[in-house]
Amino acid sequence: MIRILADKTLSRREFLTLSTLTSLGLAGGLSACSSATESTSKHSRMAPENHPDGEMESSLNLYSWGDYDDPDYIREWAKTNSCVVQVDAYGSNEELIAKLGATRGTSGYDLVVPSGLMIPQMVEHNLLQPLDHNLLPNFNNLDQRFQGLSFDPGNKWSVTKCWGTSGYVYDRYALPGEYHTWTDFLELAKGPCSGKVALLEDAWEVCAIALGSMGADLNTRDPQELAACRRILIEELAPHVKAYYGNASTAVIQGSFQLMMAFNGDARQGIMASHDPDRWAFVFPTPTANLWIDNWCIARGAPHPDAAHAFINDVLAPEASAQEADYMGYATGVAGINSADFEYPDLIFPKPEILDRLTEGVNDPTMQDRVDMFLEAKTRSGV
Repeated sequence: MIRILADKTLSRREFLTLSTLTSLGLAGGLSACSSATESTSKHSRMAPENHPDGEMESSLNLYSWGDYDDPDYIREWAKTNSCVVQVDAYGSNEELIAKLGATRGTSGYDLVVPSGLMIPQMVEHNLLQPLDHNLLPNFNNLDQRFQGLSFDPGNKWSVTKCWGTSGYVYDRYALPGEYHTWTDFLELAKGPCSGKVALLEDAWEVCAIALGSMGADLNTRDPQELAACRRILIEELAPHVKAYYGNASTAVIQGSFQLMMAFNGDARQGIMASHDPDRWAFVFPTPTANLWIDNWCIARGAPHPDAAHAFINDVLAPEASAQEADYMGYATGVAGINSADFEYPDLIFPKPEILDRLTEGVNDPTMQDRVDMFLEAKTRSGV
């Protein structure tokens, strides 16, 4: 049995603006977690961890992004395991962290799905509990590239759920030719596409356009590079931008723009749903773009730890993983999936040479600078 408790209609990627525009809210929430425990030890008021005991529970509580898990797969898994699965949805990493921080290990949730850049802070504030890899034999199905990532080198706390990147969609009829770089994007935006450009409503991603065109590190802290980034965004790009959005798929379907920044899975959804798919092409731009990774984690005090481990292990099986990837439109990191079984497979499974050049985003002190640039760019765009 599956119960969808709060199935928000917006998808995972439509809420990314909250992860940047409320970055200070995250810091505040974590500070609150710390201040609440300063009078004693750092974690003394947290509920204890609840470890697996070998007895499969009859319930599983999943707290994930809206519309981010195939309901058919969850229904099948629940029936096979005689388990009632309850699914609740959140709209941002901050909402997840606020919930876990406020309940201090008594949220009632078993599985959560934070983005990788948030995991170190969640571990520091004791919001997660370690995984038992003895219960996760299918972990070895993950491609080596998605094991031991920078935010959790030993996979003590997390297992990759899915990953994606950003690039841009362009109108092939209006823009004959081939385009490959962020510099191409800027030149198109300032030239033939002026007034018909849409960007993601995400400060880190938008700054990556300028930094990528400069050949700079997308996570740079260099003041001069950030100043150059600001100038490109506000003086060169923003005057030509008509809209900012969370999800490009609807914009592609409507066909009112010629140049659209997009996440690869959203681009695929829009192209597939378009009345004329041949009109559109997607670019994985050079020299680099964001590599975002969302992860299965077990919440502190999870009431059903055996069921949580069983679900993670089962979803890492190639067949289940393929079903999830087809539903989400994003690769899961599990090796051995036949990409030929999918429509537009290159948009779900970027080639290895593309993956190798991507950059994992970092939540660092420059995030506020990026948010400020982004807000000023929106003002300059008049939207």
